[in-house]
Amino acid sequence: MTDQRLTKLAQILVHYSLEIKPGDQLEIRTSPLAQELARLVYQEALIAGAHVLNSISLQGGEELFYKYAGDDQLDYVSPVRRLITETFDAMLVIGAEYNTRKLSGIDSQRISRVRKANTPLTKTFFERSANLELRWCYTEFPTQASAQEADLSLNDYQEFVFGAGLLDDPDPVSAWRNEGKKQKELIEWLSGKDVVEIKGKDVDLKFSIKDRRFKEADGKYNFPDGEIFTGPVEDSANGWIRFSYPAIYEGQEIIDVELWFENGKVIKEKASKGGKLLTTSLNTDQGARFLGEWGIGTNYGIQRFTKNMLFDEKMGGTIHLALGSGYPETGSVNESAIHWDMLCDMAESEIRIDGESFYKNGKFII
Repeated sequence: MTDQRLTKLAQILVHYSLEIKPGDQLEIRTSPLAQELARLVYQEALIAGAHVLNSISLQGGEELFYKYAGDDQLDYVSPVRRLITETFDAMLVIGAEYNTRKLSGIDSQRISRVRKANTPLTKTFFERSANLELRWCYTEFPTQASAQEADLSLNDYQEFVFGAGLLDDPDPVSAWRNEGKKQKELIEWLSGKDVVEIKGKDVDLKFSIKDRRFKEADGKYNFPDGEIFTGPVEDSANGWIRFSYPAIYEGQEIIDVELWFENGKVIKEKASKGGKLLTTSLNTDQGARFLGEWGIGTNYGIQRFTKNMLFDEKMGGTIHLALGSGYPETGSVNESAIHWDMLCDMAESEIRIDGESFYKNGKFII
């Protein structure tokens, strides 16, 4: 029997997050593990009048590709993927993992090579999204693998996922719209500001947000959601940060990442585990060593680290920085094949904006 919260989630994704209209071309991308939710979304999208393409991945297919593909295959850019990126109106990705560590044994340079080959598609994706030509959303279907990664039973993980999306609320859409209003109040205060200083036990960093725009995150691009974010001025970051939570990249875990910035660029990096992957990823292209995003989590209903950035970067009491590609709608002009979010606990830290305290010990104080 279908959990009614899945039915509610499908309706929210189609009508609120993606705003599907008659005639829209929609791609639903997922694995067979999420077929229950994918079917509900498919049905709802058909009723809404969309032309739907279902892209269902092969279990173990990604690992096989990275193990056996030749150089020409690693560099190949699918014309089908190009057509979807350039012409579709909406995309929904439903994360549903068989094995969260499936690429742990893969040479990181092969992964980097594929991402670099697809840089033009990444740029097109971000540009079309910024121009409101492409609506997209990423969500999560609870699986045993993801539950295990979060150190939870499947039942408890399901409750966590549905709770984070406010799906137990009688009217989740109204709840997310109210969250958006709160975020916009913070964004209004930040408008026109310049210098950001973040200081604490794990960070001593300074950068500029001059002429940059903050965006609210109220269930449109991610579901669940809960952050405000912008793109720092590319050459402005100076200082040091240690990411107190593990950084996850293509299912691989990098522990105790530390970055040193000079004039916007990461000039030194280290990690107690996964240092080679960290360096390889930062060498993907010129933009990979510059910041594309700074975000502040606003979802205080998410209270545990799950090793899934969909949830983790939204946690109230944290900030995240993304190396690589930025969102053009924020004013960011950084381009890269990667967009890698890393998470920092702010329990003993302060954010000052143009010399005024904005955030302290995990809470907004304005």
